[in-house]
Amino acid sequence: MNELKQMISLRLLDSDRLAVQAIAARLFVRESDIYRFAINYMLNRFSCLFDDTCTGSDLLPALLEIRAEINNTLGLKRHQLEKIINSNNLNPEKYVAMSDIELLLMPHHLLKQRLMKLDPIARQNQSVEDWLKSYLTDKYNLFTVKSTQLFDDYAGLSKSISLTDG
Repeated sequence: MNELKQMISLRLLDSDRLAVQAIAARLFVRESDIYRFAINYMLNRFSCLFDDTCTGSDLLPALLEIRAEINNTLGLKRHQLEKIINSNNLNPEKYVAMSDIELLLMPHHLLKQRLMKLDPIARQNQSVEDWLKSYLTDKYNLFTVKSTQLFDDYAGLSKSISLTDG
């Protein structure tokens, strides 16, 4: 699997570039290695986003994990997110309601208030992020992924991680 590498252009804040350079220096690798590492991580971790067979509630675990980035970095709106989640979904059991998609986009303080109204199980002892994850896991019967291989082709680095819902 010897693919040609492509050159890309990327705009970063100075502070982000300095942070990448500092990490590269600390790890004794090139800056470009850190960028490739980050891209490989994202592609492996969120492979469901480019898998057409993953639709509806299958996408919720990955989207829960990047909830803050959806709001802050990507700036997705509820209709865009609904289209990402439900557009190719042919299985009615996997359909995610718009009210639950909106939960992914809510700020922390509003999310807690909404969960208090929606969730019949009192989970106030959990963090709001864990509460949301538990609520959606229970509602959509999301399965637990025990482990996955990350970076299996990145410089021989292989790491097994747990992706449990608890």
